[in-house]
Amino acid sequence: MAFEFEIVEHIGLLSENPRGWTKELNRVSFNGQEAKYDIRQWSPDHEKMSKGISFNKEELNNLKHYLEELDLD
Repeated sequence: MAFEFEIVEHIGLLSENPRGWTKELNRVSFNGQEAKYDIRQWSPDHEKMSKGISFNKEELNNLKHYLEELDLD
């Protein structure tokens, strides 16, 4: 079986490196499964990706809570 993915929703661009790869927050469906929130780097044509991390809605809400508690100043 071939690996398949689909970016269901582009949420935001986090950064871009000099080679044009972008770190993004998206909702991505892997192999036809329900889309998850996903942070990873993508090639300029979005055909290649780096390793990343995916979150379901509950995990993303937990992460949001912890980020809100950080003092980043």
